[in-house]
Amino acid sequence: MNTADLGLPVAVPSTALFTDHYELTMVQAALRGGTADRRSVFEVFTRRLPEGRRYGVVAGTGRVLDAVANFRFEPEILEFLREREVVDEPTLKWLADYRFRGDISGYPEGEVYFPGSPIMRVEGTFAECVLLETVILSILNHDSAVAAAASRMAVAARGRPLIEMGARRTHELSAVAAARAAYVGGFSTTSDLAAGFRYGIPTVGTSAHAFTLLHDTERDAFTAQVESMGSGTTLLVDTYDVAEAVRTAVEVAGPGLGAVRIDSGDLLLLAHRVRQQLDELGARDTRIIVTSDLDEYAIASLAAAPVDAYGVGTQLVTGSGHPTASMVYKLVARADSSDPGAPLRPVAKKSMGGKLSVGGVKWAARRPDADGVAEAEVVGTGEVPAELADHLLTVDLVRGGEIVARERLEAARERHLRARDGLPLSATQLSRGEPVLPTEYTGG
Repeated sequence: MNTADLGLPVAVPSTALFTDHYELTMVQAALRGGTADRRSVFEVFTRRLPEGRRYGVVAGTGRVLDAVANFRFEPEILEFLREREVVDEPTLKWLADYRFRGDISGYPEGEVYFPGSPIMRVEGTFAECVLLETVILSILNHDSAVAAAASRMAVAARGRPLIEMGARRTHELSAVAAARAAYVGGFSTTSDLAAGFRYGIPTVGTSAHAFTLLHDTERDAFTAQVESMGSGTTLLVDTYDVAEAVRTAVEVAGPGLGAVRIDSGDLLLLAHRVRQQLDELGARDTRIIVTSDLDEYAIASLAAAPVDAYGVGTQLVTGSGHPTASMVYKLVARADSSDPGAPLRPVAKKSMGGKLSVGGVKWAARRPDADGVAEAEVVGTGEVPAELADHLLTVDLVRGGEIVARERLEAARERHLRARDGLPLSATQLSRGEPVLPTEYTGG
């Protein structure tokens, strides 16, 4: 069973309290002031990429759809708000009937983005849209940060498999979301069974140092594992002496031993020594898996080493130094009245310190050069130029409150690979640099 197809939340019956106090007080004031029903458009974007990053990765879109579908103010939630006097009774009555009935569109999951890209657009009444700000940003900021780190690690790995194994380095629910985002970004498997159950991601794992230490000798531990799991298992060889462990592993499992894992020490040196030793022992097909606090730079440094797969934990689930994508959710257009037919007019915050916003409902296209390689992210308002009509990036996600774009996670994973391959080659450089595509604004 793949529970991802059911559209269920990870562990909670409602997402309605995944919001900030002031979202509800704004709704109360808007209801009292008669502006709550004004048609409004909010956009999610980021003003900058993390320092040195060349592109961002959209991840968490599917989880946003789940969160919106489960955004319900159930009786116990309403009672909590009443007891805390967060909002008044008329507002509680309005919340009791809350269902998002608007429209959501945006970059499909797995797509890349740049500063100013309108990653997601939420349109409906002011009150129904403003409530979703925190939960949408919480999901997209976390998942996109992890997916961007995963993408860079996948580039550094040069096609070698990557194992996500960061569950013990973050919050238990964040771990599930991180495994999902890592899979979108290019990881092959996860150690987290909850992620496997929830999203159908392949799971892997064999043993830790504790299993070796449980036994009187390393040989006893290897024998027990091989007898239980077969010779194709992965044996952990750095509990005591690596060379002796490799010798024992091959003696116990035979030359058909599946893999050995190295989790400490000078990984570059050890990988070469272990590969030579395995070959000399006749275990030429035995793979070498390395772990131990890897990031994209450590993975890249092992490119010339005889390593077959990498396991990554802490650096992956924390965004490799950038745990948020710094996305914001801003009102960019609203009607002057509650008349459903009232035209929208652009609005934007004016601020010092780099927090300027661009008003108006936007479209986005990625302009290719003569060779079909992307050369600019074009963001505009008004009519779409004819030459860009076939290069628009946004898709419908929710229409009239109904989800219209649920998809298998593999689709987002495959989309990311295509999107990354369509960027200039410099996008895959790990050295610090500016975004690989400039963002061009055009108004209509």
